[in-house]
Amino acid sequence: MSSQDRPVSSFKDKIRSSWPYTLAVAIIVFMSLWIRVLPSDNVLLPGGIVKFTTNDAWYHMRTLKVLLENYPHRMFFNPMTNYPNGSYIHFGPLFDQMMAITSLILGLGHPSSHLVDTIGAYFPAILGALTVVPVYYIGKYLGGHKTGILAAILIAFAPGEFLSRSMIGFTDHHVAESLFSTLFMMFFMLALISAKERKLRFEDVFNKKFSVLKGPFIYSVLAGAMYSAYQLCWPGGSLFLFIVLVYAIFQYILDNFRNESSDYLGFTGVVTCLASTILILPFVHPDMGFSLYYYSWFHVVTALGAMAGFAALSLIEREFKRKKLRAYYYPLLIFGAGILGLIIINIASPSLYSLIIHAPSTVFEIQKGGPSTIEEASSMFYRGGVFTLSKAFSNFTTMGFLASLLGMLVLAANVFRRPKPQEVLLLIWSLLILLAIYGQVRFAYYYSINVSVLSAYLGGLLLEIVKWSELDQKFKSSVKSPADIPKALKLAKIEQVSAVLLIVVFLIYPVYGSAIPDTKLVYGQPIPPWKEACTWLSSNTPDPGMNYNAVYEAPKNGEMFQYPDTAYGVMSWWDYGHYIETIGHRMPNANPFQAGIGGRSASINETNRPGATTFLTAPSEEEASAVLEAIDPRPEKAGARYIMSDARMATDIFISIATWTFDTDGYYQAYWTGKEYRSLPTTRYFNSMEAKLHTFDGNGLKQYRMIHETEAYQTNELLYKQVYNYFYGGKLSEVDTGYVKIFEYVKGANITGTASPKETVKINTTILTNQGRTFEYSQSITADSQGRYEFTVPYSTEGPIEGQTQFDTAPSGPYVLSYGDTTKEVKVSEEAVLKGEEIKV
Repeated sequence: MSSQDRPVSSFKDKIRSSWPYTLAVAIIVFMSLWIRVLPSDNVLLPGGIVKFTTNDAWYHMRTLKVLLENYPHRMFFNPMTNYPNGSYIHFGPLFDQMMAITSLILGLGHPSSHLVDTIGAYFPAILGALTVVPVYYIGKYLGGHKTGILAAILIAFAPGEFLSRSMIGFTDHHVAESLFSTLFMMFFMLALISAKERKLRFEDVFNKKFSVLKGPFIYSVLAGAMYSAYQLCWPGGSLFLFIVLVYAIFQYILDNFRNESSDYLGFTGVVTCLASTILILPFVHPDMGFSLYYYSWFHVVTALGAMAGFAALSLIEREFKRKKLRAYYYPLLIFGAGILGLIIINIASPSLYSLIIHAPSTVFEIQKGGPSTIEEASSMFYRGGVFTLSKAFSNFTTMGFLASLLGMLVLAANVFRRPKPQEVLLLIWSLLILLAIYGQVRFAYYYSINVSVLSAYLGGLLLEIVKWSELDQKFKSSVKSPADIPKALKLAKIEQVSAVLLIVVFLIYPVYGSAIPDTKLVYGQPIPPWKEACTWLSSNTPDPGMNYNAVYEAPKNGEMFQYPDTAYGVMSWWDYGHYIETIGHRMPNANPFQAGIGGRSASINETNRPGATTFLTAPSEEEASAVLEAIDPRPEKAGARYIMSDARMATDIFISIATWTFDTDGYYQAYWTGKEYRSLPTTRYFNSMEAKLHTFDGNGLKQYRMIHETEAYQTNELLYKQVYNYFYGGKLSEVDTGYVKIFEYVKGANITGTASPKETVKINTTILTNQGRTFEYSQSITADSQGRYEFTVPYSTEGPIEGQTQFDTAPSGPYVLSYGDTTKEVKVSEEAVLKGEEIKV
């Protein structure tokens, strides 16, 4: 009898009989942690500075510090982002709570900010290393200790998304998702094995056979607890309940065809779902109704529905056997029962029905429109609309990915024999996660678990061929202490050594060889210009009147949050929203939750909603300003006071910005450069608000002024200017300018006067930036039939005033007004610019 066929023994017995494996797993966990903290010098900087590696990491640290400031109350609604609506926080509470409790313990109730930052930086690395443990046990109960150890090694060094999201400084909940979802599958698997080995029947419950029920019950409760923990890290955790349900349907059908009882499966499923329902219930927000993205009744109803499903499938199976019906009717009845259930749900709650029907598409389908531009939401198997395996090979290694596919083929072939429940579970789990990475590459941090287990499963089969179990028994009998290990190794035969070498060369080495370089690709974010710009913003703009560390109540009944009159928004692309909030302590209009983007969701016939994409792609200043005014429906309140732009927005990702409007034609045109075709910007691009602001420095705009810029970086800004000058007769200075530029939206001072009728009137001044760079600001209009003219200008020539923007980019002298032979100097006060006052010349 192989090790995986033995009855599940007590924890103490396992430790006593398996201490070499326990030691091996501990060493693997340590090594896994070691590679995850290798780049600590890039994250933990001198002076107690911690440089987190993603914008979501910055946001998690914000929610963590608000939690510690108001413990145990956490922030569920955040008015400091997605201005003027605020955002409900869909991040689960568990990840932050674990870091908070650790901080409170190590900080003796009063952790310092540096201690909290350090714990936050190390936390993902620790969770990533701990994932080795459940992967080991899953491998062990599939193919014995040898498979478990191999699976543990492979996940410890697994490259790609799993490694990157569990590196030091990547303080995001994704690694917690991987850990708790794997623990859920481990305990669910152990519950199935335990219940089946004990030949559990529902009669055992009524007859109170606790000796039979104890093990399966404990494992099932732990599975429910881990599923709840997984959900409390990510509200979309219903994905794994879906996986278990799909598995259950196949397992019931297989058991029915083999005339075997599925009571073990029904008991495990009912107890697991009941435990999960009880644990998730306190975290439900009733006012959310049925929502997949926030903790709502959806999470309770799906668990209860799954529990009812397990009970119904078991009851139907019993009736089939009692009436001796033909087995092939069973799947037809399940299909019919499922259709009937959906019809009942549609009648009872159309919103819940719609959510259930459309939820799978959010995971398994390739994204379209704006969401398709999000890197982590793109398909693992398509790049630029072309099928490719390159991303899969780089994430899992070529041999690892191919081994996972081969492993699934072997498991599928076993279905026609007598597969164990854990093998069917692994097959369905792996197939559905493979489908998930077809939809979104982000789920690669789940599939790394499957790749490790499936590869180890194949490796275990190879070792079985060379009779590794015999060597295992000899090893156990020979080794009484660590000193006996070298002598015991000599017991191995040549074919066993060859099998190990094959596994090392084709499975372990490629993984390790890919992981080590990946650890060097950890960069702190944001890059220095954004950090400098946001820091400047926090110190040189008016206080918006919000308590940054407060826990705010969400508005009731769909009402808008009541902001103070001093509040304002900061417009930028959603990528940078968390930086604006967490470093700048200001309120972005759009954020990485994809809130405040605006545009269209699907159809070109749909009206563009006001937001970041519609503002940045607006073809005129007037239309851009109309977007800002439409964002905030309150009278006399614009949706944003400041606009932040960087060189990427103006060049590399501009087409991604435009994609959210479902209207990307005409921004770029292909030109033959002598060697290849290159996509170069066109007139439509240069007329966009983003180009007007960043590429042209806001020259000629009436209500937008640059107030600060960071140092220049080498970017494609230079190329875009060269294109403009060459193809469109421009006279732009062909140099890179500030990487991040901050503009202010103002009413503008109105300069009025008279000249000769229909005469051309010009106004200009030289702007001196804080970087010592100068550029010309100018406007030109034609006087009306009575000679009247009016300019609206955004710059003050007299400097900032107390309580308002302390700009460090401004005119170096007065405006120069000219027409005919007349030249006049005009000074403009800051009050006139802010209040829209008239200045008569």
